[in-house]
Amino acid sequence: MSASDTTRSAHLFDRVLILIKGPRDSRLTRELLLRDGLDGYVCTNMQELCSELDRGAAVALLAEECLTPETVQELAKVLEGQPAWSDFPIVVFSAAGTGVRGSGDALRALGNVIFLDRPIQVRSMLASVHAARRSRHRQYEARHAIESRDAFLAMLGHELRNPLGAIRLAALLLDGKHNEHDAPKELKVIDRQSRHLSRLVDDLLDVARVTHGKVVLHREKLNLVSVAQNAFDALEARARERRLSYDFLAPVTEIFVHGDRHRLEQVFTNLLTNAIKYTPAGGTIRVEARTDGDLAVVAVTDTGVGLAPEMRERVFDTFAQVDHSLERSEGGIGLGLALVRSVVDLHEGTVEAVSSGLGQGSSFIVRLPALSTAHMVEEHESASSAHGPSVKRVVVVEDSEDIRDLLVQLLQTSGHDVLAAENGPEGLEKILTFAPEVAFVDIGLPGFDGFELARRARASGCKARLIAVTGYGQAEDKQRAADSGFDEHMTKPVLNTDIERAMLAAEG
Repeated sequence: MSASDTTRSAHLFDRVLILIKGPRDSRLTRELLLRDGLDGYVCTNMQELCSELDRGAAVALLAEECLTPETVQELAKVLEGQPAWSDFPIVVFSAAGTGVRGSGDALRALGNVIFLDRPIQVRSMLASVHAARRSRHRQYEARHAIESRDAFLAMLGHELRNPLGAIRLAALLLDGKHNEHDAPKELKVIDRQSRHLSRLVDDLLDVARVTHGKVVLHREKLNLVSVAQNAFDALEARARERRLSYDFLAPVTEIFVHGDRHRLEQVFTNLLTNAIKYTPAGGTIRVEARTDGDLAVVAVTDTGVGLAPEMRERVFDTFAQVDHSLERSEGGIGLGLALVRSVVDLHEGTVEAVSSGLGQGSSFIVRLPALSTAHMVEEHESASSAHGPSVKRVVVVEDSEDIRDLLVQLLQTSGHDVLAAENGPEGLEKILTFAPEVAFVDIGLPGFDGFELARRARASGCKARLIAVTGYGQAEDKQRAADSGFDEHMTKPVLNTDIERAMLAAEG
């Protein structure tokens, strides 16, 4: 944005919108505002005011005679569409003691409304407008702080995911050189702790994205029993290491919902991670999947430290900790349960914490709308998933030597023919001459970035499946990758399952 654009935007956000019947009163009100250094903009009707509000404003001045149930509803619709940080201030000129023609209660429900009784004192009007304007400025400052924080978290996630990617790939390759019985303990520690750090990074970034509406769910018909079982299986070894009784109960094998597989698995993984963390050795953790009328229910129950009554709701707050006195060897920064609630809310479901008190264990119950029997059709795995992908030509474009070499080794271990490049120009040249079926391309490349590489490759007729590999994983990053010509966006750290899935996707 240019300096002139910034100035124009700031001017819009500082305006006082005026909706008063009669040109004389409107003109007089604007003149009074101008004398006091305030920028007044006269609107002729509620439709114009709502349009100008969308463009930007500090406060609106409304006369009661302009307010009817219809215009109040019109204003309410616009305010409901404002971002979460916005609490737009409204000053209403009303007749003393009469309310606002029956619309007073509806207006108050909108939030930030100030009523001034007629006859209006100029000093009172100006003081109210200045106060509302200051309130609006604080909101814009909060928005800026949120945007700055999100940009910092995105950058932090990228910087953390690059070394994490190298660590995870190295551990994966080392693990492949041992059978499950002779793998050294140190390797298991590296794998376990890098997975834990990956979850912390994901939670940190996801909480910011989910709570500010930046996550788009990729919904499909899912067997919730299978999704919960996957999360259960992934953490079974960790539970057994802590000498916990660990059980999964499901009276039926299929309970279908319409949801995002990755996000719901994340919900159950976080609930189980929390249960394992707060259940001492010898305790019990049980996952139960069932139906309750038209709801699909998954409950994670433990015999751990339990919850005090005042914590049952607060436990879902960002950065909340169940018990600060507990040993912190498992880590955690109080984001997992906040993310659980946000993701469940996005699925139009509920999550509830139940506990008889401290030392009495706890149960976290997720309820989601179940698909009706008419929608329940049996899922079929694709024929290609029954066997591994065929051998392919692959190009890896990555400026990090560690990640590049490890990714090449991993692909070669699976029998693929692989070439590597460390910058944009070299990567483009190898993609165009080697004609790979698949190319893994980092975004932050020297020479020119991965977006430019993809655009040039597509312009030159490249038919390969292009996969963007990056530490940035926000929705706008994925959209930019798609717009540049990538077929898929993969967020670091990259796992063998991600690679296998990508190679299978290239079969067609």
